[in-house]
Amino acid sequence: MLRRHRGLKPAFNHVSLSGSKATRFLTKSSVQGPLDPPLSHKTLPHYFTDDILAKHSSRPALICRKEDPRAHGGPLSPNLGISTHLAWDYEEFNRHIMAVARGLLGMGVQKGDRVGVIMGNNSAYATLQWACASIGAILVTLNPAYRLVELVSTLKLAGVKHLFVVPSIRSSQYVRMLSQAFVEIRGQAPGNLQVEDLPEWRNLVVVDNKEEARRDLEKLHIKGMVDWREVLIWRDNGKEAAEQKKIVAGLDKDDIINLQFTSGTTGNLAAWSQGSCIVYPSEIFDPVAIVDAVQDEKCTALHGVPTHFLGVLTEVEHRKNHGIPVDMRSLRTGIAAGSPIPIDLMKRLISDMNLTDLTNAYGMTETSPVSFQTTPSDPIIKRVETVGKVQPHVKAKIVDPEGNVVDVNTPGEIWVAGYLLQKGYWEDKEQTDLVMKKDEEGTLWMHTGDEGIMDEDGYLRMQIENAITLHPAVREAAAVAVPDAKYGEVVGAWIVREPNTPESSPITREQLREMVSRNMNPQNAPAWVWFIGEDGNPDELPKTASGKVMKHVLRKWSKQLAEEGVGRV
Repeated sequence: MLRRHRGLKPAFNHVSLSGSKATRFLTKSSVQGPLDPPLSHKTLPHYFTDDILAKHSSRPALICRKEDPRAHGGPLSPNLGISTHLAWDYEEFNRHIMAVARGLLGMGVQKGDRVGVIMGNNSAYATLQWACASIGAILVTLNPAYRLVELVSTLKLAGVKHLFVVPSIRSSQYVRMLSQAFVEIRGQAPGNLQVEDLPEWRNLVVVDNKEEARRDLEKLHIKGMVDWREVLIWRDNGKEAAEQKKIVAGLDKDDIINLQFTSGTTGNLAAWSQGSCIVYPSEIFDPVAIVDAVQDEKCTALHGVPTHFLGVLTEVEHRKNHGIPVDMRSLRTGIAAGSPIPIDLMKRLISDMNLTDLTNAYGMTETSPVSFQTTPSDPIIKRVETVGKVQPHVKAKIVDPEGNVVDVNTPGEIWVAGYLLQKGYWEDKEQTDLVMKKDEEGTLWMHTGDEGIMDEDGYLRMQIENAITLHPAVREAAAVAVPDAKYGEVVGAWIVREPNTPESSPITREQLREMVSRNMNPQNAPAWVWFIGEDGNPDELPKTASGKVMKHVLRKWSKQLAEEGVGRV
């Protein structure tokens, strides 16, 4: 759901009269989003054809500034009249999607097959999102930070049959890594890979647009490897085209087409559903490329996690300090998610990057992915101190350890219900049942494990981290719930120190607890504090490839350390 929601529709518990106007306030931390606009039950391929292509065929759809105009071969195309890099309108985007869909069928991909993808931001990934959906295949977006053991484990768990990879991202050499681990694929025929540890795996498709990288791949002598350009089928009158049309006609709303990372939904699909254009400045996060792209393409929105925004802001300030012209006036809005955004950073983004309508959002991959979000019309204090109100068609509540709804302004665990919930964890019923449970009324709730506080107006506060990062000696903070024998759960905080803080004034556990207790309800003060890189703790916070703190990992670490008595304030 992408259109701005029109307020909140909870069961209000209290009405306060002010003059002739009735102002309604919550007394319990339980809300339900509005039912307008209505949900669409179309499948992705039907929505693309009926609601996007039919209305926006000539509008720009995708710009990849680091790719050649004809990166995928095929017939000559307009490329929006641009000769320096790839640029497609929706009609051209659709031609590539259909060519990929026919190619997938031609290489044996069937409805329900898992198609694994390891790549950054590029046009191949963009087309695979829609192409897999149009033939009923399941897209499995793999974390590009995976090393061999994690990669093989995930491929096996998901039963990936067809794997699409780029040769490398940063220091990860995927093709070389796979060919060294499974030497047998070097002599096997494409489309019929036989690897004992990965019994489902049949195809390895390599996506690369750089001549130098292609020459390096040739040195590996992998017979079982397929070049991406050989996959695409451009003719639209063959058996693959007929099969693709038949599959689309048979898809319904209950078919599962997975988008693993939240940015695939809030970034790509949300923009395309409205006829907007996605700009990929580079394949991986690059502040220099982002600032260049914003200026050259006149981008209006920028999405990311706080560390991404800080990186871009640092580049903007660097250029200004060195007399390099920088114009960010085209920017207006965007989504900051993944972890709370410090108030000071939000104010700098508004003043220095013109992000006057920047919004905060809260959610998780399992809730597909945004449950709460601020809007540009919210008061500035709500936009910097909260993650907004509940989204349309979504229910949410804050509960105590026994599952009882708490009063407003009382911390507790966030539970979420509605259409946005995942079907479950793949092939893991035990974990699914642990976090997804029905109440006595039959409503299925996702137990997020995240701590939150809801105010009288229904705004959700993820305030503990913000209260901690106000201290100049703290660069980053992450708060989690820690099991406690007396209270059920207490707050634990993981701290990344500010490296430029003088050694004579390091912040202590006690100071952090006192500061939070002073600025918030004392119940929110952390009972446990751990410093990253100290006392045997890991050197960095665990994060996804997109920069989001992995709270489930922190909860595991916290539980273990608390049981050992390490970190008690």
